[in-house]
Amino acid sequence: MIAPSHAPASGARSCLAIVLAAGEGTRMKSDLPKVLHTIAGRSMLGHAIAALVGAGATDIVVVVGPDRDDVAREAVAAFGGARIVVQRERLGTAHAVLAAREALMEGHDDVVVAFADTPLMTTETFTSMRAAIAGGAHVLAVGFEAADPTGYGRLVMADEGLAAIVEHKDASEAERSIRLCNAGLLALSGPHALDIIARIVNNNAQREYYLTDAVKIARGLGLSAQVLVALEDEVQGVNDRVQLARAEAAMQKRLRDAAMRAGATLLAPDTVYFNHDTKLGRDVIVEPNVFFGPGVLIEDQAVIHACSHLEGAHVGRKASVGPFARLRPGADLGEKAKVGNFVEIKAASLGTGAKVSHLSYIGDASVGAGANIGAGTITCNYDGFSKFRTNIGEGAFVGSNSSLVAPVSIAAGAYVGSGTVVTKDVAADSLAVGRARQVEIPGWANQFRARKKALPKA
Repeated sequence: MIAPSHAPASGARSCLAIVLAAGEGTRMKSDLPKVLHTIAGRSMLGHAIAALVGAGATDIVVVVGPDRDDVAREAVAAFGGARIVVQRERLGTAHAVLAAREALMEGHDDVVVAFADTPLMTTETFTSMRAAIAGGAHVLAVGFEAADPTGYGRLVMADEGLAAIVEHKDASEAERSIRLCNAGLLALSGPHALDIIARIVNNNAQREYYLTDAVKIARGLGLSAQVLVALEDEVQGVNDRVQLARAEAAMQKRLRDAAMRAGATLLAPDTVYFNHDTKLGRDVIVEPNVFFGPGVLIEDQAVIHACSHLEGAHVGRKASVGPFARLRPGADLGEKAKVGNFVEIKAASLGTGAKVSHLSYIGDASVGAGANIGAGTITCNYDGFSKFRTNIGEGAFVGSNSSLVAPVSIAAGAYVGSGTVVTKDVAADSLAVGRARQVEIPGWANQFRARKKALPKA
């Protein structure tokens, strides 16, 4: 048996990765194909392709079912050079691999067969599979020590390596006692791959072509078959929503651990949810109940306070976000900028040290360095048809409960009085006040109460 290794496959070897994505996934109870369901913001198919690319796959073929243009589009989005082949009849895993016959004939050094519904496979494990082929194995099966092996195929070992893969229903009592189970993933020597797979026949009760028969055929040809042992959690497949949730939990733990090992502090890790591409700098602090959507970069020493939601956002060094803040796509916070509680930022930049401390909406705007936006201020950026921008200069001060009607500019150092509706540009270092003059009527309250008390009881 071969232990996982972080060592790369030796030399500049060409690798064909065949990703099987033709499963119907009826147990998902969904209109969406199973492999397009997401984990940490990326489709299961996308995860599989990303791990293979990281392991050095030079050519990727994705096997899809008929009329699955949506799956094909996702494959190409994940890897621009992906080739799509269609398995029109569901005649087993080996039959699916043979749908990529033309690619198998191209003479790659190694071939890796992966499954789009096994999203937790890592680049390191795929790299180890390739390294085993480079080291002389002709067939490499991935196995795992199952907590409960019931239903899994067993990997039967011999002194020289893997002797056979035996399905549970066909296993003897002795074979069923084996806890080393088949994960389904396979790597093959490129020069031998097509010959091995083309020899697989459908002489079983299901009349299907089983990829597992590659081991028996390789041994019959005098070729080497080996096993790489992976963790059970890594090779788990996803067939229903319960398993999808388990895979999400496993991926989130992986991402949280990686963030903390890279120097971020998560005060309550289990309550923080990451996207697959979330990036946190060193000494970042993330408080409980924070959600990171796609495209978030947090620079060193920033603090993300509790119950905040971020997507498509950049948070600068030593900036502060939240609690209860929302950063939408295009939010760009400069160094030491502050976004406080119940503040929403969208397609807007905040300069160094700018502050939007509470109860505000800043959208389609730029806020200069050191500017202060008072509580309850909003940018009125949408007229029902088009979006318009608001520009606020350095050191400007916008008083509480102001409405800034875009397009409008408030120049550097200007003041806006509380409650003002700004509809025209404000010059530098000036004061803009746009509200009705306060009127006071002496004794009005007593007269009002007296009139009300004189009315008949309802």
